[in-house]
Amino acid sequence: MSGMHLSLDEVWSLGATALLAHGCDEANAAAVATTMTFAERDLAASHGLFRLPGYVAALDSGKVDGTAQPRISHPAPAVVRVDAQRGFAPLGLERGRPHLVDTARSQGVAVMALVHTHHFAALWPEVEALCAEGLVALACPAYTPMVAPAGARQAFFGTNPLAFGYPRADEPPMVFDQASAAMARGEIQIAARDGHEVPEGTGLDAHGNPTTDPAAVLEGVQLPFGGYKGSAIALMVELLAAGLIGDWFSYEAAQHDNHDGGPARGGEFLLAIDPARTGADPSLAHSEAFFAALLDLDGVRLPGDRRHQARLRTPIEGISIPASLYDEIVALGGRRH
Repeated sequence: MSGMHLSLDEVWSLGATALLAHGCDEANAAAVATTMTFAERDLAASHGLFRLPGYVAALDSGKVDGTAQPRISHPAPAVVRVDAQRGFAPLGLERGRPHLVDTARSQGVAVMALVHTHHFAALWPEVEALCAEGLVALACPAYTPMVAPAGARQAFFGTNPLAFGYPRADEPPMVFDQASAAMARGEIQIAARDGHEVPEGTGLDAHGNPTTDPAAVLEGVQLPFGGYKGSAIALMVELLAAGLIGDWFSYEAAQHDNHDGGPARGGEFLLAIDPARTGADPSLAHSEAFFAALLDLDGVRLPGDRRHQARLRTPIEGISIPASLYDEIVALGGRRH
């Protein structure tokens, strides 16, 4: 497949220009473009410019307000509530983060409820941003039904990812970001586009039969990782990101969505903990000793290591996207490079 080589600045410009052309104001366009650029920087193609047509579709259909200004409230001492006003999640996360950080430092622990939003990105950017402030962080959003609960063959859960981050003394934070599905949907879509099979256990076809054909999985249903274990985590995410904060469960999001190809409405739950208030060694030396012991085992690497290695290279080497995606983005209003 032929590709188009881009610098990270060009990635950002392509994204922001197209978003502005379809109704985003500068603040929303910048926040979304930055989120996509972070994904391309870390070589996570399924969450980078690949998502731009979906963002644009949601703007064009009127489902998402590209000029939405998040409203922030503090309904309890340790709770921050951000109403995204039908906007994309990145700006709500950006505006709410300082409030979450300040609250976690004053209370020791804080929750942020991001509601009435449209989340279409990876989770590690918001988790890493909290870790950069010295906080332990957890984040999870619900979506629309794509994954069958253990024992079922009908979609009910979203892919319901969960991200967790732990700050480190002199190293990048330890962050994992993983779907409760056996495979993230964007990765299945990339495999279908590029003609690759997916691993066994990824999903079932429309007739309920196991398949490694990504197109058949997209027509059928995805499966949770680890059977009942992944299903239980997906259940927890639904309750945290919908039930607890008062937004739609995945099945409700599907009922209200216009199915334009863009992100459905849903909530995101974030938890931030200040280790300085919970008894941790302020130098993090105790945790660093644990990481050292873990990494001393043959074959072990920490989650996120490949992302950190990629981000050392891509600012210099740039990234590549399929020529077909590049042409589609230019047609959407992105400026040709």
